[in-house]
Amino acid sequence: MNDLILIINTGNTSTKIGLYEDTKPIFVESIKHSDVELYRFDNTNSQKNFREKIVLDFLKRKGIETKDLSAVAARGGLLRPLESGTYIVNEKMLNDLIQAPWGYHASHLSAQIGYSIAKSVEIPCYIVDPISVDELEPVGRYSGHKLFKRAMYTHALNLKAVAKRYSKENNLNYNKITLIVIHLGTGISISIHKNGRMIDAIDPKEEGSFSIDRSGGLPILKIAKYITENKIKYQTFEKMVFGNGGLYSYLNTKDFMKVENMYKEGDRETINVVNAMAYQIAKEVGALSTVVKGDVHAIIITGGMANAKFFVDLITERVSFIAPIKLYPGEDEIRALAESVSRVLNKEESPKIY
Repeated sequence: MNDLILIINTGNTSTKIGLYEDTKPIFVESIKHSDVELYRFDNTNSQKNFREKIVLDFLKRKGIETKDLSAVAARGGLLRPLESGTYIVNEKMLNDLIQAPWGYHASHLSAQIGYSIAKSVEIPCYIVDPISVDELEPVGRYSGHKLFKRAMYTHALNLKAVAKRYSKENNLNYNKITLIVIHLGTGISISIHKNGRMIDAIDPKEEGSFSIDRSGGLPILKIAKYITENKIKYQTFEKMVFGNGGLYSYLNTKDFMKVENMYKEGDRETINVVNAMAYQIAKEVGALSTVVKGDVHAIIITGGMANAKFFVDLITERVSFIAPIKLYPGEDEIRALAESVSRVLNKEESPKIY
């Protein structure tokens, strides 16, 4: 019998669930969560039971019992810096996801839910290429002050997956080309891949362009003054710029489809804010191209917002002079999780221990 793998990918505004037989998709579903639906929860961890019920209801609707599963594959979160690979979810990892010493993210729920389901039927749960995959070159770690080092926290799973997919489809060797990959999701990750390694990236948690609910890079002295004058605690400020920042702080919604409608209806503030977001994304792409002296094979645009042609066009018109543009709308994360865990189950590669 082929392996049946449950895939769980929790995002800020959706829960994506997949059921794969080895690398063959059986069912894939994305369940959207409205602003009102999530507003009642105090924090990310408090959403666990709500989201776990959604996953279990999905299995029930599809006529699948948990005892029939061979493994669970979950999206990784903000963990300590790790090398690329597939990791077994263990208690140490769960503790880090719950306590969140490196910051909170909706993806932390994936492994919490996956481990709970897997443990109930004594099967393994894995994560693949978590947000904390770090292949940054030494020169890129300098921040500008000796007390602080740059680190990489990105949508590594999708960034890596679409880079490899593009390479395969074009008969290219991922380990021998240079690509810029832009993930347009609730958070925006922009990365540069050279010879099979993601050598630099814009961390959407605290750098670069603002996104749907994240503020990105902010003027540091104004921020320091604001925090000290208002005596704001770290957790309060973190929520303000990571979850309540970005486009949400301007337009009071995290629903980009609603934003697109407002944009096309001619709402002036929406047009200004969206244009500014595209401008900042393009500026970061240009900056990353200098890392490889402009020698870029292609620019790949992926993620949910890549489905919005008007927004992709705003970015493309500013960066197409650097390299050809290739679109992979949506996320390739569900398939990437299934393929990686299938390789482990088939003993084609060994899982790593956190």
